[in-house]
Amino acid sequence: MQDLASSAAASQAGADVPKRTVHLYVFDGFADWEAAFAVAGINNPQFQREPGRWQVKTVGPGRHAVPRSMGGVSVLPDLGVEDLLPDDSAMLILPGGTAWADDESHHAAIGKAGAFLRRGVPVAAICGATAALARAGWLDTRPHTSNALSYLKGTGYAGEGFYRDEPAVRDGNLITAGGMAPIEFAREIFALLEIYEGEALQAWEQLYKTGKSAYFARLARAAEGPSGDAQGAAG
Repeated sequence: MQDLASSAAASQAGADVPKRTVHLYVFDGFADWEAAFAVAGINNPQFQREPGRWQVKTVGPGRHAVPRSMGGVSVLPDLGVEDLLPDDSAMLILPGGTAWADDESHHAAIGKAGAFLRRGVPVAAICGATAALARAGWLDTRPHTSNALSYLKGTGYAGEGFYRDEPAVRDGNLITAGGMAPIEFAREIFALLEIYEGEALQAWEQLYKTGKSAYFARLARAAEGPSGDAQGAAG
């Protein structure tokens, strides 16, 4: 009961906070698990620095497309990628999927990611989406990572010297990650957007990497406000 009350209080506390929106690109065959930690943490006010400030909206390849994820989940997008404007977004998240091999199908999404980066609005790409950015030239001159260097070299890109053999890399307003690093991907997103306080972010990452309940207690303590009331509880 206390957990439910805390969660409800956190939601109510953020009810009047102006929303900032993170957009998730969805398409047929997108890897639903790769952005799952990130979008759940963004959309859920529990433990956040400013509960209720954030929301997630989905962006499809067209206004009327209903993509089905790699896991078979159908998603009705909130808007089409052609209607997405950088000034209306806090970040564009590009999940992976084998469909990125066909740049023609994602031409609009790749172009939109470029518009975001030129505008200084963050873009977070994981797995196959990093290859699409590589082919478009966005990884030629800035630190980045992916599934493997050999994977990106297959795109013919010129950024080999900037490749970092790490699970996730954040360089300014660009986040890249390998497909086996959804937790590290989420961590970098949370850090860039300042979703959690520093100690809460560290506890969150260790909780999901180790599964040890001690980190849940640390997360709850780190998220306590000045009054000593926790901002939320895990779902």
